[in-house]
Amino acid sequence: MAPTFRPHRLQAPFVIREALVRVCAALAARQLIAGQDGNVSLRIGPDRLLVTPSGFAKGALDVDDLVEVSLAGEQLAGRHPATSELGLHLAAYDARPDVHAVVHAHPVTATAFTLLGESIPDGVLAELMLTVGTVAVAPYAQPGTAALGNVVRPLFRQHDVILLAHHGAVAAGRSLQEAHFAMESLEHGARMIHAARQLGRIISLEDAACDALREARRGARNGSASDAAFMENGND
Repeated sequence: MAPTFRPHRLQAPFVIREALVRVCAALAARQLIAGQDGNVSLRIGPDRLLVTPSGFAKGALDVDDLVEVSLAGEQLAGRHPATSELGLHLAAYDARPDVHAVVHAHPVTATAFTLLGESIPDGVLAELMLTVGTVAVAPYAQPGTAALGNVVRPLFRQHDVILLAHHGAVAAGRSLQEAHFAMESLEHGARMIHAARQLGRIISLEDAACDALREARRGARNGSASDAAFMENGND
């Protein structure tokens, strides 16, 4: 049986919907998604998310194409069904109360690492360590199934960005901008590491440098918590 949904008026302000649509367009422009790939969600209330619809090219969305759902996955508003990957997003919000946005995409180079059974190496790129942190790899689970949410949920408790084996990647953030930028940084870092491998052997940072970068990331995140909350209120 096809899921039912309610074509009620969206509650999210126009500026919030516009910000989410802009992120989708940016993902397409950066070739982080193609066709109907990818999906984005944003917390707009204690029990309300704004999410992308199923079956749409995300780079060409209109603000009225978006959908609102509860944290239990019930569709609350919107004229289209919600993304089929909703369970992936709900797992992030369930695992981390600080998460206010989730971006799922198919970054080519980063995802290619999983086809080789690898993750993105940690301790080699300072900027990646600061902006993304250690990248986890979730074992393969079929897209659009409850199994996918189940494999990422425990990983989100310790990681902001997760590679989905043989599938793509998902980034969680305290704001829409933070999740979006994490996805862009993941792919940029993966491309740089891939380029370095073509030139020769990658040299890792020393342990002391890695420890300092991890501490700097923790400090920056603690210090910017209020900024993330501010940006979540329509200022992305």
